[in-house]
Amino acid sequence: MAVVEIAPRAGLVNERFLPPFSTMISSLVDQAGTPEFWRALLETVRGWALGLAIAMAAGVVLGIVIGAVPLLRSATVGAIEFLRPIPSVALIPLAVLLYGTQMRATLLLVVYASFWQVLVQVLYGVRDVDPVARETARSYRFRPLTRVRTVLWPTALPYVMTGFRLGAAVALILEITGELVIGSPGLGRQIAVAQTSGAVDAMYALVIVVGVMGVAVNTAARATERRVLRWHPSVRGEVPA
Repeated sequence: MAVVEIAPRAGLVNERFLPPFSTMISSLVDQAGTPEFWRALLETVRGWALGLAIAMAAGVVLGIVIGAVPLLRSATVGAIEFLRPIPSVALIPLAVLLYGTQMRATLLLVVYASFWQVLVQVLYGVRDVDPVARETARSYRFRPLTRVRTVLWPTALPYVMTGFRLGAAVALILEITGELVIGSPGLGRQIAVAQTSGAVDAMYALVIVVGVMGVAVNTAARATERRVLRWHPSVRGEVPA
């Protein structure tokens, strides 16, 4: 913050491209007093949360089903390895063609990007189940749901939480990217509007807000992971007794 404050005032950089940090904060305070800012913030949070929720639900369910059935796992491995590396931003033309600049266009990108983070982790978790426990459940003829609840889920849960943490960060990145490029409602569009109108201080102020959101999402995801996995050996030592 000190460097950003001093550099433009000392003439090291042009204030047109990098205004002092105090100017950014002043612009942020001004924007925080407008309903447009809070409406855009709410749109971004809503799109992020909805996309992450859909990706988590689909990734967990499909991951457990595919991972638990060897035939499905071998039949889908090629499709997964083909689709997973496709960058979500490559789907922007398709998203715009389908939904224009509506929130659903950005939601498509968020769900696609986050889904693979969750699915791959769940597949790893199901694969990591102890073979002895798996065979014991089969010997006692556990029902499929009972087998998932008592055998698969306890082993896969740490992987699910890792997928949640990774997916939460990716979802925010794609939410802002979609708003910025597609023009769907949210902070990303506000940043694009500020940039095209020459309001550089307002643009940087919004970038600061997005950065704070990223830190908050990561902190909340890690706190949720530690809370859910208090019983797990990998987390037990980190949580005070």
